[in-house]
Amino acid sequence: MVENDVEKSLKTYANNLIKLDSVSLALKNPIIVVNFTNNIQPKVSRRPWRFIVASGEWKLRSTMQTENAVLSDEEKKSWDACRQALSAFEFTVEEEDKILGKAFGYIHSPYWSEERKKEVPRLDVVSEVLNYLKSLNLTEDDLRKLLMKFPEVLGCHLEDELKNNIKILEKEWGIEGKTLNKLLLRNPKVLGYNVDCKGDCMAKCTRCWVRF
Repeated sequence: MVENDVEKSLKTYANNLIKLDSVSLALKNPIIVVNFTNNIQPKVSRRPWRFIVASGEWKLRSTMQTENAVLSDEEKKSWDACRQALSAFEFTVEEEDKILGKAFGYIHSPYWSEERKKEVPRLDVVSEVLNYLKSLNLTEDDLRKLLMKFPEVLGCHLEDELKNNIKILEKEWGIEGKTLNKLLLRNPKVLGYNVDCKGDCMAKCTRCWVRF
């Protein structure tokens, strides 16, 4: 008798839905999903509980995974000086802090995996990287786009990674000039590659040449 009542209720609910191919009603654990399809009897199935986060919301939250940090007056001066170096690209203060935070370990970035320790950004380091990137004939607008797409570049080693990788691209791949610039804007992470597993994974995929 109870089952008949449930079935009648489900049919009534299904009839009230117009032009809907399917509707899922999620309740507490376990979730009961009621699938309604036009001209098909309603079917009830049970599924384990699961938590779904909208991709946009997740991206927003992932950028906010920061660690509380207390800086000394000297460290604050160093941070502010690096902000000033970025001001030419017309970033907001929040964007400047985000770029520096991701580059130097104050904001979580999957790019570094577990290897990036917090380090107070230094003006000489940031300036050297920016000047080198400018020497590759990248415009200020190009640099702005590159920094927004790959802020971690400021935390990469200038000699061992940036300069070395440009040499590899030029000598081993024959990529230079405008073609090189287009590549850097499309895939700036190539500047920080420092591993080549040659197919035998070393669990450093975000910095591996195999991705190129």
